[in-house]
Amino acid sequence: MGTPMAIRLLQGGFSVSAYNRTPAKVESIQHVGISVCGTVADLLTTVDCVVLMVTDAEAIASLLLTPAIKPLLSGRGVIQMSTIAPHQSQEIAREIEAVGGEYLEAPVLGSIPQAKEGTLIVMVGSTPELFEKYQRVLMCFGPNPVHTGGVGTASATKLAMNQLIGSLTTAFSLSLGLIQRSGISIEQFMEIVRQSALYAPTFDKKLQRMCDRNFENPNFPTKHLLKDMLLFAETARILGLDTQLPDSVCRVAQQAVDQGFADADYSALYAAVAPNDHTED
Repeated sequence: MGTPMAIRLLQGGFSVSAYNRTPAKVESIQHVGISVCGTVADLLTTVDCVVLMVTDAEAIASLLLTPAIKPLLSGRGVIQMSTIAPHQSQEIAREIEAVGGEYLEAPVLGSIPQAKEGTLIVMVGSTPELFEKYQRVLMCFGPNPVHTGGVGTASATKLAMNQLIGSLTTAFSLSLGLIQRSGISIEQFMEIVRQSALYAPTFDKKLQRMCDRNFENPNFPTKHLLKDMLLFAETARILGLDTQLPDSVCRVAQQAVDQGFADADYSALYAAVAPNDHTED
């Protein structure tokens, strides 16, 4: 995600510098006019605003919240676009603001194709003033950033959306498995689904992958969906919600990971729900 997003910023008229913990991942963007920095400190001394797209809150802390780096955040904006829990985002905001930095959370819906096109759905948790200040940056990633409220609200909204991804994919996998093992035409089943209020476009997007059991070249890997489902369940428990459903989806996602699909597309949930070694009685 980081590479097309950096290019979108460049196309938006910004001077862009980049850093990645794996240097090979930024080699491809040097030829387009993006400067590559060897350390986080080098990056922060060259920019007014840093955009983060990393795995989790622990990665954010290791990059920005060390004693050596935190002072360099003074006077700089931090746009945090990773999927993390609301309480994690709020704690990061407190630490950055304590040293004089500005913090916005801006998780997105969409994947690499939408990042390349600049059509991501961007959800922003911040003060209204910071949302307005950094709107030109945010619009490089999506045309209509949505201000959800204060810090924590965008993270919660993103988790709510990703819970739907996990639950819908698991539910569709189970229905598809039943149809296949009952000897019913998949196309006939899909024609019925498409005419109903139950239809979701993601069903067709993942159908062929599931039928072919081809989960390669992911836009969103199973291990990241598992991480997000666990964060949703944790946040839901904090808020007093029943978590039987997300807990079940977490178990399915963990099974897919255990079967070797951690880095595969999350449609590999189907492999856990409908294992390939099933034999009919």
